[in-house]
Amino acid sequence: MTDHAAPPPTRLSRSERKQKQKVAMTPMEREGKRLGFQMTLPAQLLLLFIVAFPLLMQLYVSFTWWGPLDGKPWYYAYETANWFGNYGDIFRDKKLWESIGRTFLIVGVVVPIEFLLGLGLAILFAEKFPGKRIFYSIMLMPMMIVPAVAGYMFFMLFQSSGPINDLVSRIAGTNVETLWLADPTLAMISVMIADIWQWTPLMFLILLAGMVGVPEDQMKAATLLGANAWQRFWRVVLPKMKTVMIIAIVIRTIECFKIFDILYVMTGGGPGVATKSISVYILDLTFKDLEWAYVAAVGLFILVCLSIFAVLGLVLMSRAQKRQEMMTG
Repeated sequence: MTDHAAPPPTRLSRSERKQKQKVAMTPMEREGKRLGFQMTLPAQLLLLFIVAFPLLMQLYVSFTWWGPLDGKPWYYAYETANWFGNYGDIFRDKKLWESIGRTFLIVGVVVPIEFLLGLGLAILFAEKFPGKRIFYSIMLMPMMIVPAVAGYMFFMLFQSSGPINDLVSRIAGTNVETLWLADPTLAMISVMIADIWQWTPLMFLILLAGMVGVPEDQMKAATLLGANAWQRFWRVVLPKMKTVMIIAIVIRTIECFKIFDILYVMTGGGPGVATKSISVYILDLTFKDLEWAYVAAVGLFILVCLSIFAVLGLVLMSRAQKRQEMMTG
């Protein structure tokens, strides 16, 4: 007798799978699904309106020259339509790109430092030590302070007669009155220090959650095989945390790109334009220059750019997950 190989299983299409699932459902399950949809429909429509209407309105206004000084409601903005004129101005606006450059500088310095500090603290707090709960609560306190309040705290700290200069004077043994917020370079450094102080705990919290999620049996197995602490971290913990790390970096990068409260309270974008981020620049365009149509175009341009960055982060996260599944599978 000759053995015949079993035919490969036929792959159902998406519509066929849905039909099969529908047939497998009992009448009570179908009724429950229909009732659930009807109960949540008003909330879904309200959410769609809250999100979609402002976005569509912004898109509509961005194709015009409309502004509040025109004396007409926004829905008459079509009378001053310029189509892609505002979007063309974006690439010719030198001040806009300078503010974007300053924002990238803040993000490029602050996010890596927050990541490394958060990772170091996560490694420390993954171990047991006396008073861990108390120190854990203290570590999370900066993140819970309102950013404007944190900005005012650091505004007072970096005054010429403030605690920072007083501490430096005591260490140096001479009177120091550095004008931190009046010097372009020192003002930028001061803002970065304030942001790092407030948002390192967020990185720490996300990375600690990922570190705690590493299977304990794998750590024990690595220890039995003779791996030291560094080898366990590099060979076991780090590969398991790649997805969490990407999430932490993407979230913090997007949030840091929108930095406003701390910066505006501390420097107002000054001295001059030394610390004027994209958020402060948009604020000036909105309430000082009243260029609302141009602001709408700039806002949509930044939204698209940040969305692309978020999508790239999701792609990297998906690849990291697949790589991890292949290693464990």
